[in-house]
Amino acid sequence: MIDTSVTYAGLTLKNPLIVGSCGLTNSIESLKKLESNGAAAVVLKSIFEEQILRQADYEVAEAQKNEFLYSQYSDSLDYIDQYIKEDTIVSYLAFIQQAKKELLIPVIASINCVSSYEWSRFAKRIQDAGADAIELNIFLHASDESDTDFEKTYFDIIAQAKKHLTIPVTVKMTHNFTKLSQSIQAISKTGIKGLVLFNRFNATDIDIETMKVAPKQPYSNPQEYILPLQWIGLNAKKVSCDLVASTGIHSGETAIKQILAGATAVQVVSALYKNGPEYIQTMLQDIEKWMERKGFNYVSQFKGMLSAANNNPAAYERIQFMKYFSQIDK
Repeated sequence: MIDTSVTYAGLTLKNPLIVGSCGLTNSIESLKKLESNGAAAVVLKSIFEEQILRQADYEVAEAQKNEFLYSQYSDSLDYIDQYIKEDTIVSYLAFIQQAKKELLIPVIASINCVSSYEWSRFAKRIQDAGADAIELNIFLHASDESDTDFEKTYFDIIAQAKKHLTIPVTVKMTHNFTKLSQSIQAISKTGIKGLVLFNRFNATDIDIETMKVAPKQPYSNPQEYILPLQWIGLNAKKVSCDLVASTGIHSGETAIKQILAGATAVQVVSALYKNGPEYIQTMLQDIEKWMERKGFNYVSQFKGMLSAANNNPAAYERIQFMKYFSQIDK
């Protein structure tokens, strides 16, 4: 009997396939389709720290145009600022509450944050709304030219979250660190329950006909799984929380590879945009068939089997570089 259940961040999941935060997790109808097709958990579309700030700033700027009614010292502006933020928050809280009523699988809220200030004031309310866990999508980009200390910002954000929350806190991080393994391990020891590798930043392209800068294809491609695979494999036995692979998970085969490297689960998004929610069933069938063929009854039996800790670490590092170039030389 094949049992694909796993435990992620203290939550029992019926299989390792989590639908990551995206437009597919932004409506109750879509969430129910994902659940009926086998999704083990869903990460709701993120509420953005910047979204809250920009909405409030816009309304305040509009109000300030009427100098007879408002001034920069007016209590009315404070009211507008707080009202707009509250409106955004209330809508998100209502969505969480409805999702919990409609779904049986775990519902993970998502906060896209760049600082430890704005979102931390309502993190507790997200917990009270019924979210099973919170994923902090810490969106710090390498193009940032400020003096921001990326690692310190992560620690500050996590500390604020831990101060307000008792439900599991997970973090989705970027790979933009000088010593990535060191950062992964340090962040894992902050008391979080899960670490998702990695944030995927949309690329920019140039249209030479329209002479305009344009966004590149937003979906990941199947080869992008290599990046999280490498860093999960290197760190699987050295971290203090669960690891989840994100980006490039387009098949059951790729999910299996990530688990062999040491991932507890994977987050799927682009494959579902391309193939529909039903594709979750295909991925699950592929995982179950492989487990049966290899004689595994439980996911735990092969999780981390091919991590660096259980193999020659060089297999994930310089040896691959040397093999590649030695073949070219021949």
